[in-house]
Amino acid sequence: MPHSATNSANRLDRLPISKFHKITIGALAFAYFFEFADINTFAITAPKVRVQWGSDVSHIAYVTSLSFVGMFLGSVVAGALADRLGRKRTLTLTTMWFSVWSLATVFAWDMLSMGVFRVLTSAGLSAMTVVAVVYLNEMFPKAQRGKYQAYVIVIGICGTPATNLIASLVVPLGEQTWRLVYLWGALGVLFLLFLRRLAESPQWLESRGRHDEAETVLRGLEAEVTAEHGELPAAAAPVETEPTAKPGLRMLKEKRFLFPTILLSVLWITQTIGFFGFSSWAPTLLAAEGVSVEDSIFFVALTTVGAPLGSLLAALVTDRFERKWCLVLFGLVIAGSGLLYGLTFVPVMVVVFGFMVNLFERGYTALAYAYSPELFDTRGRSLGTSISYGIGRLSNAAGPLIIAALYSGFGYMTVFYFIAGTWITGALALAIFGPATRKLHQQTPEPV
Repeated sequence: MPHSATNSANRLDRLPISKFHKITIGALAFAYFFEFADINTFAITAPKVRVQWGSDVSHIAYVTSLSFVGMFLGSVVAGALADRLGRKRTLTLTTMWFSVWSLATVFAWDMLSMGVFRVLTSAGLSAMTVVAVVYLNEMFPKAQRGKYQAYVIVIGICGTPATNLIASLVVPLGEQTWRLVYLWGALGVLFLLFLRRLAESPQWLESRGRHDEAETVLRGLEAEVTAEHGELPAAAAPVETEPTAKPGLRMLKEKRFLFPTILLSVLWITQTIGFFGFSSWAPTLLAAEGVSVEDSIFFVALTTVGAPLGSLLAALVTDRFERKWCLVLFGLVIAGSGLLYGLTFVPVMVVVFGFMVNLFERGYTALAYAYSPELFDTRGRSLGTSISYGIGRLSNAAGPLIIAALYSGFGYMTVFYFIAGTWITGALALAIFGPATRKLHQQTPEPV
């Protein structure tokens, strides 16, 4: 039997950006900051611990690859938990999870314990990311959610240079000071200070049939916004919708859930291999082709200045133009810039094209974070986003092996042809099969 919606989405969509939105931005940006901080800690400390524990380079590779397996498992589990326990509670649990295991890494005693702790930390990092993406999507008005998703990443991405700076100061101080880098990563647990100010997603409550609780949250938010901005415009009328299947893997039988999951898996596989293939291998390949190690690291450092600017660029275009076509354009620019990067050894050109890759890649990621959850209704949003994002991260367990084989067998340029090809594949898949989300939301009322 059809039933009336509590109308959460329509009521939230007509709210102006207010204090509770800004608190949500602050909380998510804080979590993202330590996610970006923690994701690079092993790469920064690996040279030190390898020598200290007498480990082989292959051990570093195993830990790195298994971390991406952890990311896959963490994101899928988090998607299911967010459907069962709620967005707010799962966001809290996943942030606490990666913080606790980062703290545990402070006390690692050999490469095996380090590997276990890093895999568990990585699972939490990926889990937190997908839940945060879904939470923001459901709490912000659809006309502006893309912009604020990008703003969250602009702030969050500063965690990477901040961690690099802290590591450069503390790691050289002594034999054991590398442990302080993981202590820094564990500070994400301070997210708990924001908890009291965050609301559960009314859309999730509504999807679970908890209409009275959704109504309570909505009225509280509306009263707060009215006190801040004055009388609110009327919300669009509730729509009659058919109940959908209960959340869970059984939803993979539904075409409207399976198709976007496959499409987004292609998007995240090509983004992951394309991004990590470039960022992880660029300095190594430059050095292997005769550029000094010092210069290769310096050149790559200069190119990363484009990363936060890319998120700002995404904020400017994401709500003005159809996100699908922004993603297609950004993907093609990354492919071209990455290829040109590999073709030149002129220092200025290396920096320019590397800057372009970083600029548009971070913009692409911000756009994809906004686009992905829009392809699902509330019941499928968390699980669909998490499965596709997790598969993307899992693909990088094989990505480095493919790139190493291409370099050994066919040479330097083949690697950049491969990386460009992954971005072009993602762009074409979106261009041909990707739904236009503005049109999608205008024509299809959301089932609850």
